[in-house]
Amino acid sequence: MSTAVTPPTREPFGTAPDGRAVELWRLTSAAGVSAEILTYGGVLHALHVPDRAGRTASVVLSLPDAAAYATRSPYFGALVGRYANRIAEGRFTLDGRVHHLPVNDRGHTLHGGPDGFHRRIWRAEPLSDGSLRLSLNSPDGDMGFPGAVEVTATYALDAAGTLALDFEARTDRPTVVNLTNHAYFNLAAAQDGPDSDGGGSGDGSVLRHVLRVDADRYLPVSPEGIPWGPELDVSGTPFDFTVPRPVGDGIDRPDPQLKAAGGYDHCWVLRSPGGSGAPRTAAVLHEPDSGRTLEVRTTEPGVQVYTANGLEGAPAGPDGHRQDAHSAICLETQHLPDSPNRPEYPSTVLRPGEVFRSRTEFRFPHLDGRSAG
Repeated sequence: MSTAVTPPTREPFGTAPDGRAVELWRLTSAAGVSAEILTYGGVLHALHVPDRAGRTASVVLSLPDAAAYATRSPYFGALVGRYANRIAEGRFTLDGRVHHLPVNDRGHTLHGGPDGFHRRIWRAEPLSDGSLRLSLNSPDGDMGFPGAVEVTATYALDAAGTLALDFEARTDRPTVVNLTNHAYFNLAAAQDGPDSDGGGSGDGSVLRHVLRVDADRYLPVSPEGIPWGPELDVSGTPFDFTVPRPVGDGIDRPDPQLKAAGGYDHCWVLRSPGGSGAPRTAAVLHEPDSGRTLEVRTTEPGVQVYTANGLEGAPAGPDGHRQDAHSAICLETQHLPDSPNRPEYPSTVLRPGEVFRSRTEFRFPHLDGRSAG
């Protein structure tokens, strides 16, 4: 397999609501994997992956144009911040001062607020190693958050087909930071790629996908998605994915947590990384018909598993394919929801002189017979 670096390529992708140009950048790998990234929202617009027969299709849901992403996207593939997931009642206290945020989800702040990082134009810079660095300046008071924050998100695709996403953030005042990518995966797949012979049709659902989550505990939540009570053991519950099983096996059980959310929309607390700080396995997803396997590795303490419960009625994808509830699954690596109001959770506070760092890797072990960890 060639290890030569292929520089990212660029093409136009329409305009944002403010008239600024949106670019599409493409990364390619010798393994046959390619990624398309937009400067609008830092969106992972496509991730083309061969199946066991070598047929290539995109495994993430996407939208046809910049206008659709700006007006009707449920965070498809977006970089989410300044604070991913929810902050209860749109407020938190830091160093004795209460900060108020705009609420945009049932009385709470979701994914940084209504004008979060998913709605910004990021600056793109191709690097000499073939990766793509996106940069964003978030001013003091942005969506109510204190401190001017400089954020970079670097997408890199290696020769084996692993897509890595590295975040860094710095601030000039104490603040809170929690960043993730909100890709919606369907390994069956979501969208045909340029070399596909039709292998992207799938069955429109991820309920037959087989999932393993490397976590013994999860956070129960209120009907609005706010952590509710202590972490719970997954044993004997529909939240036990310590042994691989189909996503749909148990999703219809009469469990109050599942009933309130219409499926899974919960944060699993990952097992200890062992102190190394290196990415460890968070989840492994397998689609039996295509043979595609996705392993998600991360340095983050949690993963929000979301079975696209509210996707029904979302705009169609680029190929006109309808996107319904449970037609994808999100594996959002992140700190725990509402951490700024939960001192018992791992801290999301970032102070001047510190650097927030986070790494998540999306591996496809079926491409070369690697075993998923």
